[in-house]
Amino acid sequence: MTSAASPSSPAPDPAPDFRPHRVVVLALDGLLPFELGIPHRIFGRPKDALGRRLYEVVTCSVRPPGPVETDADFAIHVTHGPEALAEADTVIIPASYELGPVHAEGVLTDELAAALARLRPGTRLASICTGVYVLAAAGLLDGRPATTHWADAARLQRLFPKVKVDPDVLFIDDGDVLTSAGVAAGIDLCLHMVRRDHGAAVANDVARRTVVPPHRDGGQAQYIERPVPDPQQASTTTARAWALGRLHEPIQLRDMAAQESMSVRTFTRRFREETGVSPGQWLTQQRVERARHLLETTDRSVDQVARDAGFGTAQSMRQHLQAALGVTPTAYRRTFRTEKTGKDPQGLERPGEDGKGPDSVRQNVSTPRATRPASASAAAFSKSSTG
Repeated sequence: MTSAASPSSPAPDPAPDFRPHRVVVLALDGLLPFELGIPHRIFGRPKDALGRRLYEVVTCSVRPPGPVETDADFAIHVTHGPEALAEADTVIIPASYELGPVHAEGVLTDELAAALARLRPGTRLASICTGVYVLAAAGLLDGRPATTHWADAARLQRLFPKVKVDPDVLFIDDGDVLTSAGVAAGIDLCLHMVRRDHGAAVANDVARRTVVPPHRDGGQAQYIERPVPDPQQASTTTARAWALGRLHEPIQLRDMAAQESMSVRTFTRRFREETGVSPGQWLTQQRVERARHLLETTDRSVDQVARDAGFGTAQSMRQHLQAALGVTPTAYRRTFRTEKTGKDPQGLERPGEDGKGPDSVRQNVSTPRATRPASASAAAFSKSSTG
């Protein structure tokens, strides 16, 4: 006969096999300290319901532990060598201004090639800004979409003609390889990976704590230098706020333009200048985000979520989410809502509703197609996620 545990006995670990996802950041000489810190800040925040960190983040060098030069007036001391790459679930390569032959000729240095050879098959790889040159030089981007800072995109394409360079997006998710534009776009990329791994609610919480938007409208086009606009030009922010308050209703372009007292033509041009996308593309993205939030956090039926998000019908919402995320509404809810609650919402997970079983939908969620940041049109979602 076993006796009851005493009040002082430690509670059993409900998940003894729990292991956080290991993110390894590869620090190269000439790195930008700001970009080096992005993965640590974003992946260092998420925790599960038991308060355990969902990610473990470490920094390594291609050499034994020691100093790594930065583009600032200080160096950093890295305590892990290249052996850390062999234990990574995700590897992130921030930008560096001293890539040498990688940037000049498109070939890896011996020590960088030896370091990357330690990667396990299936390791998720990501780059920030010119870190993409390392992935391209390793041949990991041949025939695949990729992006980098808009000012460097043309050169990347010339040096690596097999890479499908898209200079307009903030990041691209091609499943096991992700690339981002410059500097702060690394925040967008890391938040996207958290969203992909654990859902929008977790990513939004990280964004709030980091005091950044969960996603940004448009792509890099809005940041390319252009002639200074007339300071008297009006903004379209009032129209966007007006639309966000009634996403569940039909919204006409002329109604948005009326909020700014502009003609439809002027409003459309101004809207694209400010956001990098058309009003229709922006509305689609906002409705996708609203649908994701409702699927994760409520027990509303798929039909009700479709109406509340402004898609009108479940079929319309299914088409947009399939294009944006590579999965159906039921598949998305099954993956992310069950992770939070530990059980399926009653009456919402009807077998075969989307013609897929649990195994196939989980695989689709974990390996989405190439994606554009949050402001792409539905038609463009096949190569980009939000946009």
